[in-house]
Amino acid sequence: MKHDIVITAQGHKGTLERLQAEFSATKLWEAPDRDAALKAAAKVRGLAHFGHSKVDGKLMDALPKLEIVANFGVGVDQIDLEAAKKRKIIVTNTPDVLNDCVADCAMALVLNTLRKFPQSESYLRSGFWPAKGPYPLTTSVGGKTLGVLGLGRIGEAIARRAAAFGMKIRYHNRNKKDVPYAYDADLVTLAKNSDVLMIVTPGGAETAKLVNAKVLDALGPQGYVVNVARGSVVDELVLLRYLQEKKIAGAGLDVFEHEPNVPAEFFALDNAVLFPHVASATVETRKAMGDLQVENLHLHFAGKPVKTPVA
Repeated sequence: MKHDIVITAQGHKGTLERLQAEFSATKLWEAPDRDAALKAAAKVRGLAHFGHSKVDGKLMDALPKLEIVANFGVGVDQIDLEAAKKRKIIVTNTPDVLNDCVADCAMALVLNTLRKFPQSESYLRSGFWPAKGPYPLTTSVGGKTLGVLGLGRIGEAIARRAAAFGMKIRYHNRNKKDVPYAYDADLVTLAKNSDVLMIVTPGGAETAKLVNAKVLDALGPQGYVVNVARGSVVDELVLLRYLQEKKIAGAGLDVFEHEPNVPAEFFALDNAVLFPHVASATVETRKAMGDLQVENLHLHFAGKPVKTPVA
């Protein structure tokens, strides 16, 4: 007998196919009447979550038998953890399996932002090389200081890659770690001491607009911002203005505040490299994320401890 679940939104194709094959699934995003669909699913014990939709107390109350929210992804800022804790609902995510791909993307953004590889390719494709001569000189990566905001599992994977490129590593966390990198007790100091500020900290209310004008002023006109965390961590309009006015040297961004909608002003910038949230977007990594999401649901329904509970 298949266990009943609710799926909140359309997500990774292979994972959706598994969820629908291995469980009796209500696809909430397809329901013509959301309230009626939730009422019909009132006895459901499991919820599989994708994307940017909210899993809040109201949704949890609409599913009074809910025991587990299995999230596809590491970030759980769209899930009200306090509401889940109050209702004794387990929340799981998919850490570790995406560390390497996100770290690869982060370093790609560092390289592309400082060396301006996308802009130089566009220069060639536009026929400017024979007409205008060589592409202008850019900035070396080796010897620069990478300041990591959020030295967790992904942050450490980024730091290892950056060190291999000859970068010096500093970091800021709420608590100092036993790592061979210099620690800065506050974010402004980290920015002041860095050439590249790498944002890897979780999203959510605690980190909203954490990277603001004061931080960017400390980073300065020779500094760069790279964000593979959440768009909400950066004051996006301030960042845009600082890029336009050359108050910082450049930015490499994989995430934005109101994805998939990105302010059009970013597209006109020659000192920004923009990715459409692709850090974990490989066939192998997305399959591993989906496998872990499904495994957590099966473990819970079998009365066993889930593999990756969120504290």
